[in-house]
Amino acid sequence: MRDDERKETWDAFRDSVNMTPGELEKWLDSERSQAAGQHKDGGESTGHASGRRILDILRTKKGDLSDEDYQHMRKVVGYVQRHLAQRPSGDVRDTRWRDSLMNWGHDPLK
Repeated sequence: MRDDERKETWDAFRDSVNMTPGELEKWLDSERSQAAGQHKDGGESTGHASGRRILDILRTKKGDLSDEDYQHMRKVVGYVQRHLAQRPSGDVRDTRWRDSLMNWGHDPLK
């Protein structure tokens, strides 16, 4: 991946992921987080697994990030953008929509 692509991806990722590592880690440990999203064969949801990967990325020095990390960052940006476009009406505080977004590192109430 070229340097300009990495910069663009990094900037978009930092705009999309608005939770701190501590906030995200606490959220991922919650029952609501673990219940949100699509679960394959009763296992961990895709969003929850993504949240753990996001934590690893946030805790890695920028210069040590791999092309695979940047690919996941792009996936996160795309998910957050698509999901935000589907915002339900009314108070979203206790919705599965918000819970799912938070698994991907974005709290729409921030």
